[in-house]
Amino acid sequence: MSIKVTSDSTCDLSPELLERYNITLTPLSVIKNGKSFIDGVDITPEDIYSHVDNGGALCSTSAVNVDSYRKVFKELSSQYDAVIHLTIGSLFSACYQNASIAAANFPNVYVVDSMNLSTGQGHLVIEACELARQGLSGVEICSRLNEMRSRVYASFIMDRLDYMQKGGRCSSVVALGGKLLRIKPEIAVIDGTMKMVDKYRGSFDKCVEKYVKDILKDQKDICLDRIFITHSPVPDGAVEIARETIKKYTDFQDENIFETSTNCTVACHCGPGTLGVLFMTK
Repeated sequence: MSIKVTSDSTCDLSPELLERYNITLTPLSVIKNGKSFIDGVDITPEDIYSHVDNGGALCSTSAVNVDSYRKVFKELSSQYDAVIHLTIGSLFSACYQNASIAAANFPNVYVVDSMNLSTGQGHLVIEACELARQGLSGVEICSRLNEMRSRVYASFIMDRLDYMQKGGRCSSVVALGGKLLRIKPEIAVIDGTMKMVDKYRGSFDKCVEKYVKDILKDQKDICLDRIFITHSPVPDGAVEIARETIKKYTDFQDENIFETSTNCTVACHCGPGTLGVLFMTK
């Protein structure tokens, strides 16, 4: 069977991985100063950071609408035996709902709720591509993905809390305390929602090292196919610290450690100084 895998732009996969697996993205929209921009097309995370740093209001995001999904599905469903589309988690956005409505018109289009975001979603996108290469049907791939999504571990630590504060996800008192005490919270995706699971204190480099150690040191059944270091702009050396800590506490080889940048959705809500290590278990 010829199967096409598509994903919302929130999957944070690198251009190289998108090309390697021939993945088509459906971009979300970013609202800046009341004007709508297309994620990765006419706005970048750097545009968002510059806007906020210069005193602009926090940007917001909106889901891919039904008509946009329908247009993509109509084009691809006629070219492939099946189309598998993975959305950002349904508790984060209306993308899954909108994609499901659009897919109802096409019997060979299947929509999967990743229950995740960033490269937590990206893991499942790549798994879908690998399963398609193995010759599984659309129904079989969806069944496998629905089972796999509980085995994705996605978390981030954040150096700045002002974006979450401005977005109403963090009180000004907590944000001020984080700045004064140099606290870096760890935010993890649990059951399809984001929750604070730990706090680190000190320089960003030291916090990165401790964070990566904590999430990996007791993992006995980690899948070694790939692990992502996904980040917004972070201090020089932080990514390399994360990479070396991964290699210290796991058996990952360099070629299976992928560095990617956050998309506009994460940029809007988390800001610069965010770094995550995302992996799957067996």
